[in-house]
Amino acid sequence: MSAPALDSTTIVGFLAGIFERRGAEEYLGEPVTMAEHMLQGAWFAEQEKASDELVAAALLHDVGHFTSEFGAYSPDDTEDKHHDDAGAEVLAPFFPPLVTECVRLHVAAKRYLCATDPSYDAKLSTASRHTLALQGGPMNAGEIAEFRSSPFYSEAVRVRLWDEAGKVAGMQTRSFRDYAPLLQRVVDRFVATGN
Repeated sequence: MSAPALDSTTIVGFLAGIFERRGAEEYLGEPVTMAEHMLQGAWFAEQEKASDELVAAALLHDVGHFTSEFGAYSPDDTEDKHHDDAGAEVLAPFFPPLVTECVRLHVAAKRYLCATDPSYDAKLSTASRHTLALQGGPMNAGEIAEFRSSPFYSEAVRVRLWDEAGKVAGMQTRSFRDYAPLLQRVVDRFVATGN
C-alpha cells in the first residue's frame, strides 16, 4: 500500500483511517479483530503505567499488516510477510526509535521469548505457532545475543507480551480516536527534539 504524502500533522489521522477502514478484519484466526487486538495491547501497556511511547508501540505494533506490500496474513501463508519491518518503515519518519524499534522487533521478541522462556512458548495460540514457523522459529544462541544487543530489546519484549495478551474476545477498550492525542504528543515530541 502506498501512503499519501504524510507529515507530522497528518500521520495520526492517516493511522486512524487505517483503523477505521481495516480494523474489523480478522486477526490471524484469533477471536478478535485487528483493531481489537492492537487496542488491547495498548490497554495492557497502560495498565502497567508504560510511557506514552510504549503505549504507542503497543497500539501500532501490527500496523504493518495493513501497510506491507505483501498483503495481510492468511493461515495458508507459506512465507513471512514481514509486517514488522513494514510497520516500522511507515512510522519511522514520525515516531521516535523507541516506538519504531519496538514495532520492528516485536516478531524477533516472540522468537526470543520462545527460545528463552518455555512458559511463553507453551501459551502460543495455533496462529502464533504458525507465524512463528514462518518467521524462523525460536532463536538460536547467536540470534539471542544479537537481539539482546539492541538498545530497545527489553522494551520490545514488553510490547510482545502485551501483543500476546491482546487476544481476549469481547474485551472493552478505548477506541483508536481516544489514543490520538497520545500519539500526537509522541509525534510532536519527536519532531521537536529528534528523539
